Amino acid sequence: MTGIDIGAAATTGGAPLGLARRGFRGRVSAIVVNGTHLGVSAAEIERRLLELGIVEGADVQVLHEGPIGRDPIAVRVNGTTIALRRREAMAVIMAVMVG
Repeated sequence: MTGIDIGAAATTGGAPLGLARRGFRGRVSAIVVNGTHLGVSAAEIERRLLELGIVEGADVQVLHEGPIGRDPIAVRVNGTTIALRRREAMAVIMAVMVG
């Protein structure tokens, strides 16, 4: 189980950050986690993301992808660079920034 509600992601009109490639820029439109994710509760994953500054409306840019399976990814969130596992990034629903 991925712990990600892809149906809910589709209804928000966005795509998961975990699918983004290097150079992607967007704005967080939602955090969508349900059930457990590799033994971690949905509430715990959401709390971790919030502590990293990944909140609705935050500007995000994918800076780097790891060499094995493109994991982890380095992202800039409102000017702060952090590393994030792709499986956690799947809970971050993005709207593409134009321009």
